[in-house]
Amino acid sequence: MSSEDLTNVKSESEDLQSPEAVRRRTDRLIDRREERVLQSQQLDKSFRALNAFLDIADDVSLALEQLSEELFQQLLGMVQEKLTIALQEILDQPVKFRARPDFKRGAATVEFYMEREGYEEDILRGQGGSVANILSVGLRMFALMTLDETEHRRFLVLDEQDCWLRPDLVPGLVKMVQEAGQALGFQVLMISHHESSLFEKFADRIYRLSLNSEGSIQAEQMVTEAGNPDGQTSQPLTDPVSVVTKKPSPRKLFD
Repeated sequence: MSSEDLTNVKSESEDLQSPEAVRRRTDRLIDRREERVLQSQQLDKSFRALNAFLDIADDVSLALEQLSEELFQQLLGMVQEKLTIALQEILDQPVKFRARPDFKRGAATVEFYMEREGYEEDILRGQGGSVANILSVGLRMFALMTLDETEHRRFLVLDEQDCWLRPDLVPGLVKMVQEAGQALGFQVLMISHHESSLFEKFADRIYRLSLNSEGSIQAEQMVTEAGNPDGQTSQPLTDPVSVVTKKPSPRKLFD
């Protein structure tokens, strides 16, 4: 055997590991294989669950859409019922508030109209605008109910929402606003050009604004039946308070 062959044999013997080392390496490889098998089983389980969800995803989406439509229909039903009562009590006429919903591409649209003895009527033309006045108040209150109370105060400003109502119908609207405000926890500020006496029975406070002889606007707090159940008649509670010191031009005052 040549010296070169002896060198190769020696090199190969040096590369050989001891049985103990081989055993330890084999054990490590077995552990890694078991980890990979466990991971593979877990992934297979996850994929099975995902595939099962995907198999019913369409059915779930359809069921949720149907549930949303049903809940929306229930809400519309409540709105129709309450606003129909408001219209009939205030106008003293056999009219009904109706809502026609439509669902397309996951979105809902609603068409509002009036019904009188089975015939449809345009809300904006009904009673010279008085119907729109009443429904606007009711729909605003329903809209406020959906807002997060932590971000939105339940405070509603109604600026001349009685402008198309005859004076004899105004107390009915004020009564509706008062009862709804108390039931829903709203604070409501109504602004009107009607006589303050029309609000006395249901308003907690009334402030009358008027021009004095100097052309300034003065505010008077009036006694109300709601705020004073002893039945006192309307009269200023305090001396008039001037809220404008500079005489305004007629344009700025009445615009």
